[in-house]
Amino acid sequence: MKTNMIIISLASFFFLFFAADDALAFRCGAGLVTEGDSKSQVLATCGKPASKEKSCENSQQYTTTNKYGKIKKVKKCGQKLETWFYNCGDNDFIYKLIFDDGKIINITTESRGSGKSDCQGK
Repeated sequence: MKTNMIIISLASFFFLFFAADDALAFRCGAGLVTEGDSKSQVLATCGKPASKEKSCENSQQYTTTNKYGKIKKVKKCGQKLETWFYNCGDNDFIYKLIFDDGKIINITTESRGSGKSDCQGK
């Protein structure tokens, strides 16, 4: 009987461990923000971020000639990303939300927060 309980406990642990999703949720006051949420949903739930950054992933650079034969360099952005940061204060973290095409694709923590929390929600 004891052996059966151990086997069931181990099986349950492994099932829960491997079934767990890597997605991180971010709590703002009473609201919750998760991957797939839009910028407008995040603004409605959390308010304005402490800071924003724009970046370009998979950029390409090449040279071409115009109709007069002049060579010019062209840079093309493959994927435009926008990153929002929320500082949740002394007892929490700084959350980094990465948006692609207006939707959250990744939520991570950067470091420990400091000062007053910006994560109280609306």
